[in-house]
Amino acid sequence: MSSLPLGKEIENTGNYTPSLLCAIERRDARDAASVPEPLPFLGEDVWNCYELTWLDTQGMPQISGVRIQAPCSTPCIVESKSLKLYLNSFAQTQFASRSDVMNTLDSDLSVNFRAPVMVSLLGLDQLGNAADQFPGICLDELDIATHYYDVNSSLLTMDDSEVHVHETLFTHLFRSICPVTGQPDLASVMVEYSGSPINQASLLKYLVSYRNHPAFHEATIEQIFVDIKRICQPDQLTVYGRFLRRGGIDINPFRSTQDGAASQIRLSRQ
Repeated sequence: MSSLPLGKEIENTGNYTPSLLCAIERRDARDAASVPEPLPFLGEDVWNCYELTWLDTQGMPQISGVRIQAPCSTPCIVESKSLKLYLNSFAQTQFASRSDVMNTLDSDLSVNFRAPVMVSLLGLDQLGNAADQFPGICLDELDIATHYYDVNSSLLTMDDSEVHVHETLFTHLFRSICPVTGQPDLASVMVEYSGSPINQASLLKYLVSYRNHPAFHEATIEQIFVDIKRICQPDQLTVYGRFLRRGGIDINPFRSTQDGAASQIRLSRQ
């Protein structure tokens, strides 16, 4: 990871510079988490970027939000600081129209994700409702004790029941660590499944055990999915992580056994 801009002082430029983007192979993290091929999940990574600005042909600043939806099947992700630097490089560059900006983003990002991605320019009123919440049951009020702060999948257990359930559980207590800078990555994580009931206290303990785990957002959510699928064997499973923004970008990985896009919500902390 020595070639990544994370943790390094980088000269800020206001001139459009697509070479600032840095791609990271997904396969390396998936091998470390024993994610098999073909992938056991569908899904996408949703990036919301809040700090894009450029100049029109008269030199007047324009602003927009950017939403990037990258299928989880893309061979690469884009390192987040490199994306921030790349977007900042638009600041003093003139573009003829919003369409030119979008076409530029679409071309550059597809090259770095190594596959087509969906790019949308959003007005400030389209960036989401901060009153949105996950559906289902919040686990955070459970009266439990734990001392596990490194990933421990053996914490996951099932309730002693023959019933079949469909439920959605979530926590706002999730934290992992950036593998390059050591900075905390806070998130809300939702688990929706159908099958034999997962013990809710065990699920919360398991999710809390990521507290000191160094991994990028996408790899973290994929490991959660793979662990729950392997140990709990649900008929259907969805794991959705809504991470807090850093550098004006929030990244929201969505993995599921079901085909479909992630719901475009925005939680109050985001």
